[in-house]
Amino acid sequence: MTIPYHPPVKRSVEIAGHKTSISLEPLFWEMLRGAAQREGVPINALVARIDAERISCPTPPGLAGAIRIWLVAAASDQDAEGTGAGAD
Repeated sequence: MTIPYHPPVKRSVEIAGHKTSISLEPLFWEMLRGAAQREGVPINALVARIDAERISCPTPPGLAGAIRIWLVAAASDQDAEGTGAGAD
């Protein structure tokens, strides 16, 4: 695993045929790669989906922030499913 305390790394992604750069810490890039693999989609497709979700919010965060939030929420959901949380 990458050391979690590392400055953001800028990478290019393509969303709806348009290239943009996103700066994320290496830990979040690893998490994004893993999430895309689990979902069976390319990273660009997952980022496009996160982007569509974020812009539908009343006060959308920036794309990098939205990706971080999405990844943390997805990890939290995975933890809850793995521990059986919510089961009575």
